[in-house]
Amino acid sequence: MGATMKDIAKRTGLGLATISSYLNGGNVREKNRIKIEEAIRELHFEVNEVARGLKTNRTKTIGIVIPELNNIFFAEIITEAEDILRSHGYATMICDCRSDPEREKEAVDFLYHRRVDGLIVMPTGTSDPGFQKFLRAGKPVVMIDRKMRDVACDCILVDNEGAAEDAVKRLIQAGHAKIGMIAGPEDVYTARERQRGYQKAVQESGIVCDDSLIVRGNYTIAGGAAAMRRLREANPDMTAVFISNYEMTVGAIMEINDLGIRVPEELSVIGFDNIDFAKASVPRLSIVTQPTAKIAQEAAETLIIKLEGKDRIVDAEQQDVDGERTTVTVTLKTGFVEGRSVRVLNNKV
Repeated sequence: MGATMKDIAKRTGLGLATISSYLNGGNVREKNRIKIEEAIRELHFEVNEVARGLKTNRTKTIGIVIPELNNIFFAEIITEAEDILRSHGYATMICDCRSDPEREKEAVDFLYHRRVDGLIVMPTGTSDPGFQKFLRAGKPVVMIDRKMRDVACDCILVDNEGAAEDAVKRLIQAGHAKIGMIAGPEDVYTARERQRGYQKAVQESGIVCDDSLIVRGNYTIAGGAAAMRRLREANPDMTAVFISNYEMTVGAIMEINDLGIRVPEELSVIGFDNIDFAKASVPRLSIVTQPTAKIAQEAAETLIIKLEGKDRIVDAEQQDVDGERTTVTVTLKTGFVEGRSVRVLNNKV
């Protein structure tokens, strides 16, 4: 039989309350900490996490649900968030739902029955796959990158509309009037926001917004390549394109190379995310960048604050009240890395 807290108490001469405080991450005196850790090593003591979870109704585990594990944007956020959560004593269970709503529902059910303490989620669509039951159980849910109208939870977003508007305005200021866009799926929040930014920039410049200049992809490399081909076939006189997602940017550049289109001489390009890929492209690609580390930090810290029962101090415009539940929406700014993929035309608009 393994050692118990009583064995540690006997070995150290300390009370059970002090030992329990140490094991649960509380503050103890330095000399007591040293005694407890020496006893743990000598007795080969191991915490029974299952028993502790049953007693405290906490498992010290966070569920993470993402659409695609092989999406570099999601992967970077998960890596950073996992490090922060681990530093606070939380393990993670990651579920990749392959952008399939049914898989997403199964993942949420699985994590609920595994009694995770909270969720970090990036929803695939607009229908709630079961986040509400976590909220009803008093377990926090933090949504990243996307927002759902029927789920009142904390959200960490980026200014997708502003990012797309800024990118397209850069092309307009360079003299381009026939600007295409490879947009994302219509049912995805970020895709709608980025398309809105494109349309706003075009309309405010006085350029006629031609529907044929917007082609949708599915946020994959293959989807970006197929969208680029359709866009070029429908608009052979197009002089510039804005691609609204990293994977589609990779696919579009591959298709541009296959078609023998010279960048920026024949087609100016602004893509999305991944500085390393932008640097490796010839010519160097101009891209919108997202603050993945900051997104992860905000998501993890928001979840931890809720789990510890604390109130977060935020600006008034970031707070929403739904009944008795107060939620926070944090919107982060994107960046822009200038490359050599945009040609300045003589006939500036």
